[in-house]
Amino acid sequence: MRDAYIVTSVRTPGCKRAKGAFSQTRPEDLLAFILKTAVEKTPNLKTEDIEDIMVGCAFPEAEQGLNIGRIAGQMAGFPDSVSGATVNRFCAAGLEAIAQASMRVMTGWSDIVIGGGVESMSFVPMGGNVPRPHPEYTRQHADLYASMGITAENVAKRYKISREDQDAFAALSQQKAAAAQQENRFTEIVPTPAFRFVAQADGTYAKQVAMQEIDDGVRAGTTKEKLAQLRPVFALNGSVTAGNASQTTDGAAATIIMSEAKVKALGVKPLAKLKYYTTTGCKADEMGVGPKYAIPRVLEMAGLDVKDIGLFEINEAFASQALYCVRELGIDLDKVNINGGAIALGHPLGCTGAKLCATLLANMQRLGVKYGVESMCVGGGMGAAAVFELCD
Repeated sequence: MRDAYIVTSVRTPGCKRAKGAFSQTRPEDLLAFILKTAVEKTPNLKTEDIEDIMVGCAFPEAEQGLNIGRIAGQMAGFPDSVSGATVNRFCAAGLEAIAQASMRVMTGWSDIVIGGGVESMSFVPMGGNVPRPHPEYTRQHADLYASMGITAENVAKRYKISREDQDAFAALSQQKAAAAQQENRFTEIVPTPAFRFVAQADGTYAKQVAMQEIDDGVRAGTTKEKLAQLRPVFALNGSVTAGNASQTTDGAAATIIMSEAKVKALGVKPLAKLKYYTTTGCKADEMGVGPKYAIPRVLEMAGLDVKDIGLFEINEAFASQALYCVRELGIDLDKVNINGGAIALGHPLGCTGAKLCATLLANMQRLGVKYGVESMCVGGGMGAAAVFELCD
């Protein structure tokens, strides 16, 4: 089987739902911009060279519907010959899209494919606009449709993850993200147009644009003491709060994958290879434990051990589940989310798997790390994980 070479991996900033810079920027605009920019950043590559676009989206309806993977490619100016698809594995949708794009290259079905992700939680709410769980099945397995916050509470209670430890983990995420911003370590971010409609004196609205350069949800002054003052959100005597849970966010990301023949033909220097990818299931009512099962499985496929991995990006859906998985797997916390995680930077659902790929590869390059792992829990009771290998 052929190698899948990643030559470019970029993302927009992640901006807070409803109150952030992208709250009035449609998801198609975010995705079209990052797709076009990814191609522009790749030497000697033209839009007509792309064969397919795979886009992760957790709630592909309304503004994100009608196959946004195809529509955004057209909006970005890609020719009609470039096909597109929308992929959904909830929180792992962006990584799933990159994996499927890579598999097409590995099998020889394609030579150049884009994998990415998008989610505007400002436009399409968590759960979608008209959620309709199966009426009979909910009586048997209501846990499959449970609030993610309740599953985080279940993890905290069952595995004894204290409120104090959750708040300490969350504060550290904010502090790492603030330091990374201060030191300009988010080199994978592309300044992105943010639109806003402003009321005019004559009653009309003017469309204004500004370039957004940073993740706008980072709270630099966060401490565990401040977080301890917040009330639980999902249970009366619970421990999960708005401060130790991921932020709901808008954003998009794109990764370009090529065969070795195309890398050589275009004279492109590859960043890394996607070596292995896996998914696994777990109990729906504790879906956050997914990485505990997915990471060992993907490492076994790769013939690697936790100690062989230089960097981890483990999505911080909630502090309780992320901290539990890190502890259970014996991962050095200093190797995890070194620029902060979703508690500080946001979790734009279907985009997250793609944005974490861009962040992980940027950090692997900067630090010269050979192997990196990306993983996340997935709604419905799943985990996903991938191993990336840095190119020389």
